[in-house]
Amino acid sequence: MANISLSEAEKTFILHGVEEDFRCDGRSRRDYRPMELETDLVSNASGSARLRLANTDVLVGIKTEIDKPNYLTPDQGKIEFFVDCSANAAPEFEGRGGEELALELADTLTNAYESPKAFDLKLLCILPGQQCWKLFVDILILECGGNLFDAVSLAAKAALFNTKIPRVTAALMDAGEAELLISDDPYDCTRIPIGNLPILVTVCKIGDSCVVDPSAEEEECSIASVVVGVSKRKGKSYTSNVHTIGEGSLHKDTMHNCVLLGLSAAESLNNELVKALKLEEERIGSKRRNIVGFLK
Repeated sequence: MANISLSEAEKTFILHGVEEDFRCDGRSRRDYRPMELETDLVSNASGSARLRLANTDVLVGIKTEIDKPNYLTPDQGKIEFFVDCSANAAPEFEGRGGEELALELADTLTNAYESPKAFDLKLLCILPGQQCWKLFVDILILECGGNLFDAVSLAAKAALFNTKIPRVTAALMDAGEAELLISDDPYDCTRIPIGNLPILVTVCKIGDSCVVDPSAEEEECSIASVVVGVSKRKGKSYTSNVHTIGEGSLHKDTMHNCVLLGLSAAESLNNELVKALKLEEERIGSKRRNIVGFLK
């Protein structure tokens, strides 16, 4: 996270605002800052999205590649997360300063997507034991203004919604190995259902209160935060993973309250994200273009 120097008076001002449920920017403890979402930005990627959460700016690109499935899970595909913190995002990220944060973000996303109930990797299987799709989720932190975990997970989910996987039309067996015929029509593709995909909600403890979507200044006033991974199954929200950040510790009752707050915030946040993605899809247009000419 970006380190911001605050005086004791500024920290006290932020703390009192959180206690009175009136934060510095006018939000309550359960409110998020304004977001801007764009999809289908990177032309040479299978799917992409850019999310701006106040001063936090994240760009995600997804590449698809055919790979061999793991012998322990022959009927499942693969997904890998890579995070890169731009040196322009924060002065602390210059050189190799952002590597530790990048690894922490990638590991947290990997843990959130590990459960088959959160993301069913069987959807990426082509031929069990022989061929599968592998998704490379490349995440670039363009600007750091607080609450990176939430912004990264939302941008990744939006990029997966935008991802187009080419349709495999036939498979021929040649000397015991499968030879795939992949459609080169960009509109002849399959999409990834995002209904169960998890999102991360950061619950930050400031004083005796807990807040969601902490700004960079509020993160500086906190000694511990809880990152709650939440996925939906059959219309209900479930916790997929819990990750603590910061040097402080939390009482078990505080931890329980943080998880409940994360579940509640994730449900409304996920609903708004799905609405925004559908509106963005309508704006861009996903229908097959009319083919003209005699070579049909």
